Amino acid sequence: MHGYSGDKQAYLTRLRRVEGQIRGLQRMVEEDVYCIDILTQVSAATRALQAVALGLLEDHISHCVAEAVSGGGPDAEEKVKEASAAIARLVRS
Repeated sequence: MHGYSGDKQAYLTRLRRVEGQIRGLQRMVEEDVYCIDILTQVSAATRALQAVALGLLEDHISHCVAEAVSGGGPDAEEKVKEASAAIARLVRS
């Protein structure tokens, strides 16, 4: 079971909302809406995706990484490296 399983519905709801924001962005471009208005909506969609990513990361660390660390061994080290790499990707984005 994945760390986010308990919050799966909430994540799906948030992702559907982001999907709607992206569709709205497409409509805005099709309708030649003012650039700054589109950029404002891009920023909002980006923040919404970042919120999903941070929630998933928190769930991963508190469930998957914590479980592996409590068990020790090479799996623990691998989960910590995996989480660190995910954090690095989020920071770069």
